[in-house]
Amino acid sequence: MARYYVIAGESSGDMHGANLMKSIRTLDPDAGFRFWGGDRMSAVAGEPVRHVSDLAFMGFWEVLINLKKILKNIRFCKQDLLRYNPDVLILIDYPGFNLRMAQFAAKHNIKVVYYISPQIWAWKQNRIKTIRKTVDKMLVILPFEQDFYKRLGMEVEFTGHPLLDELIPLKETSRYDDFRSDNNLDDTPIVALLPGSRKQEVSRMLRGMTEAAGNFPDHQFVVAGVSSLGMHFYKSYTGASNVSVVLDQTYALLANARAALVASGTATLETALFGVPQAVCYKANVVSYHIARKLVNIKFISLVNLIMDKAVLQELIQHNFNPAAVQCELQRLLFDEAYRNSMQSEYRQVYERLGGTGASRKAAEHIIDVVGYVNQ
Repeated sequence: MARYYVIAGESSGDMHGANLMKSIRTLDPDAGFRFWGGDRMSAVAGEPVRHVSDLAFMGFWEVLINLKKILKNIRFCKQDLLRYNPDVLILIDYPGFNLRMAQFAAKHNIKVVYYISPQIWAWKQNRIKTIRKTVDKMLVILPFEQDFYKRLGMEVEFTGHPLLDELIPLKETSRYDDFRSDNNLDDTPIVALLPGSRKQEVSRMLRGMTEAAGNFPDHQFVVAGVSSLGMHFYKSYTGASNVSVVLDQTYALLANARAALVASGTATLETALFGVPQAVCYKANVVSYHIARKLVNIKFISLVNLIMDKAVLQELIQHNFNPAAVQCELQRLLFDEAYRNSMQSEYRQVYERLGGTGASRKAAEHIIDVVGYVNQ
C-alpha cells in the first residue's frame, strides 16, 4: 500500500487537497493518507493531524505574533513525517511552512511533489534555490507558471486549474434555485460580498464592503460567511438594513449574484468562473502592506488580471479601498452593460487559458508516477 502525506494549510488548499486525494484513491484504491487539512479532506480520509483553522496566518505581522505556535507545528510535523515514513510528501501551496518540510523530507530521502506552486513569480524568487534542491516534481495550476519554472530549470507540469472541476459541474446544475427562499432573501438584485475566510482578513475587509449598501437601496448585499467564524461575528460588521449574511454558501450566492466585491485571492477566480462582474478589494495590516510593497514584484493582485496580463478587474487596494471608490465601481458593475459584457467576455478567455477540466486527475497521475518510481 502506498502512503501519502499531504499538507494543506488554508481553506482553498483543503478543497484542492480533497479533490486530489479522491483522484489518487481512484487510481490507487489502497492508498493510505495522513494529512494536515480541513473538513473537505477529512471527508475523504478521516481526522487531520492538524486542522487548517489552526494553521492559516495572513500577513507579516500576524505570522510574527504567532511565531511560537508556527515553530511548534513545524517541529511536530517533522517528527510525525518520520513516524509515518510516506512514499511521497505532497505539499499544497502554504509555502512558509511547506518549504521547510520539503527541505526536511529531502534530507531524509522522502520524495516531494509540490502541488499548487508558491507564488515565487511574485516575490521571494530566491526560494527557487530551495525548491530546485528539494522538490522532485512541481505541479502548477496557472498557465504562465510552467514557463516560469522551465526557465529556472525545474521539472514542472501544468495540470490545469482544479477550480474548473469544482465549479463548472456545480454551475451547470439547478441546485441553487432555492437559494433566495432558503435564506429569506427577496427578489431584488444581489451584490455578493466575499471578504475572505480568516478572522483577521474579514475584520479588515467587511465594513469597507458594506458601507456602500445604503447608496443602493434597490439591491441587497449578501455576505459570504463561513460557519467557523459564526453569524454573530459577521453581524458586528453589517449595519445597513439591506445587508444579509449566509454561511457556507459561497457558490450558491455567486450563482445568484449580479455583481460582487471580492477580497483578493482564489475567490476572484471563483467569481469569474461564475461569470459575475466584480471588483477586487484588498486592505492589509499597515506594517504588512508597507513590507509587501517593497518585496512584491507583480503588476496585479487578482488572479484574473494576472492570467490575462491586463486590468480586466478594478483593484481597490489599501487607501483606494474607500467608500467613494467602492460606490463608483459598484455603479459601473451594476448598471453599465457595456462594462459588464466586456468583463464577462474576458472571463471566457480566462476559462480557456486555465486548461479545461480534469486537473485533479492529471495531478494524481503525476503523483502516482512518482510513487511508482519510489516503489520499484
